[in-house]
Amino acid sequence: MVDTSEAPLIVSFAVGILAIVIIAKIIGLSIDLLLKFISNSVVGALMLLVVNVFGANIELTILKSLFCGVFGIPGVVILFIYEKFFAG
Repeated sequence: MVDTSEAPLIVSFAVGILAIVIIAKIIGLSIDLLLKFISNSVVGALMLLVVNVFGANIELTILKSLFCGVFGIPGVVILFIYEKFFAG
């Protein structure tokens, strides 16, 4: 059986990326910068999904994905510590 519990998160993440693209086009950000943000967000989301497979239960959002994408594995560790000890 295929686990479809992550499907709404993935769809909402894709809609969020599309919204970022539209807003960036409106305000005139360069395509290179936009692609860097999107690729970092996707990598961050994948890292969060892998961490969630092991039971971390960190909510997947655009900002958390971008944070983890920019800062890499230390960003995931910082986010994990924040979620478990400070976010209640």
